[in-house]
Amino acid sequence: MKIGLLSGTSYSAFRYREYRLFWIAAAFSNIGMWSLVYGRLFLMRSLTGSELMLGLVATANLLPVLIFSMWGGVLADRFNRLKIVRFTRFMFAAATLGTGVLIQSGAIEPWHILAISAVTGTLLAFDIPSRSAMVATIVPKEHLAGAIALYSIVFGAAAIVGPVLIEPLVSSWGYEGLFYIIGTSYVLTVGTLMMMKTTGHKVTSTSRTALEGLLQGFTYLKKQRSISSVILLGITMGLFGSSFDTLLPVFADEIYETGLDVGGKLLLGAGIGGLTATTAITLIGKRVRPALYLIVSGIGLGAAQLVFAQIDVIEFAIFIAAVIGGFKVVLGTMNTTVVQTLVDEEFRGRVMSINQLTWGASALGGLMMGYLAQQFDAPFAMTVGGTIAILATVLVGQRLIRSFGIGSKPNQKSDPETQSAS
Repeated sequence: MKIGLLSGTSYSAFRYREYRLFWIAAAFSNIGMWSLVYGRLFLMRSLTGSELMLGLVATANLLPVLIFSMWGGVLADRFNRLKIVRFTRFMFAAATLGTGVLIQSGAIEPWHILAISAVTGTLLAFDIPSRSAMVATIVPKEHLAGAIALYSIVFGAAAIVGPVLIEPLVSSWGYEGLFYIIGTSYVLTVGTLMMMKTTGHKVTSTSRTALEGLLQGFTYLKKQRSISSVILLGITMGLFGSSFDTLLPVFADEIYETGLDVGGKLLLGAGIGGLTATTAITLIGKRVRPALYLIVSGIGLGAAQLVFAQIDVIEFAIFIAAVIGGFKVVLGTMNTTVVQTLVDEEFRGRVMSINQLTWGASALGGLMMGYLAQQFDAPFAMTVGGTIAILATVLVGQRLIRSFGIGSKPNQKSDPETQSAS
């Protein structure tokens, strides 16, 4: 079997009813997620004007992923994954609509945003492993890479639609209107998930207890050096490649001095770049070389952040934002494709939960970037993040190349255990 290839028939996954429903639910959900993440950042900025508080929002949302995601993976390999995702998405809807009520009543305070961010982050820790593992059970394995690429298109399109909603909704109906729309998108997500069949979303547990299952997951991952290398690269990029997302409201306010308007344009640029990159991946098809693309996109992301930190021309900034968005999508798509293809089904939930430590690492990275911006300024913080992202990618990339080479398949001689995984 070829490892990590994106098939030339990527769109064939749509032939399967369960995948179509899963894809539609993902479309509603990702639009909500993009609007929710940046809506909270701009809301906190309007309440406090503090760069450090922006970092705390990112930390409150993503730190629970770092703490609980591995337990989410254990549950994904012990219980019905679809039922878990239905519950977490329902709770997302409740938390988001509740935020809208707090804003409309005038009771919203910074600590509310932090608390709700922590709640949604905890939900993500249990949602992501089950949702990620579901893809491989609703399409045949030969269509897995194409299904992942199609999911990335949803993510890229949502990155355009979500940010576009922020400025006009806030201008017309205030922040409460924005959060009511986001809550509605999650309600639609739950409704679509209810149409899916629950059969086939539970695997036979390999352990008697949750703790034993967790330890089994670490033991399995320790033997899979190729998967470990990919995850390590994702974590380092989460730590040091997150400065654009966290500091965007600061650049919008202080560098371009137009707030939400230019912030929405920068997000739109990043979304267009992400969607363009995803489309290109599906067109390249089987010529994709995962290890090489991971390394190039990591270095490119860091370099783009260095450029973004030094410019003050909005048109050029939007273009660089598109470049950043494109490299982020390539990095994430290649990471997920390689890991999903290599992992054995009974360990899929646990390995995907560990892979999602990238999100948790972004929490620490967001806090660091917010602190540096508070102590110095936003361009300095983004410069530091971009520089470390490049260095980390080069260092981790050396190990990744030894395992995979730069072709499309792992180096079987240097990584013999992957033969059983494939």
